[in-house]
Amino acid sequence: MALIHADPATPIDVRPFGEHLGERSTQALFKSAQLQVVRVVLKAGERLAPHSVAGEITVQCIEGCIELSADERSVRLDAGHMAWLAARCVHGVTALSDASALVTIALHG
Repeated sequence: MALIHADPATPIDVRPFGEHLGERSTQALFKSAQLQVVRVVLKAGERLAPHSVAGEITVQCIEGCIELSADERSVRLDAGHMAWLAARCVHGVTALSDASALVTIALHG
């Protein structure tokens, strides 16, 4: 993942990739002392294996459709939908179609 060293208040384009989605890959957009934002790109059928992070997270589907599994349940997130998870919640993601999502992680130092 490439890390963009965006300064505070610098616009970062998170619009849907549209027809270029298949050419894109997951990218860390920025990381500060207390916050990290990653644009996750998955092709249909790809998975992020179950894992957890120390801080709370949000997952916002930008385009396509993903399945978010957490706490022994799964929810479908279509474009424009988001969910949040508590710290240390074991979760996984499966792309139901080619998709991209914005993941925000609260970091605790």
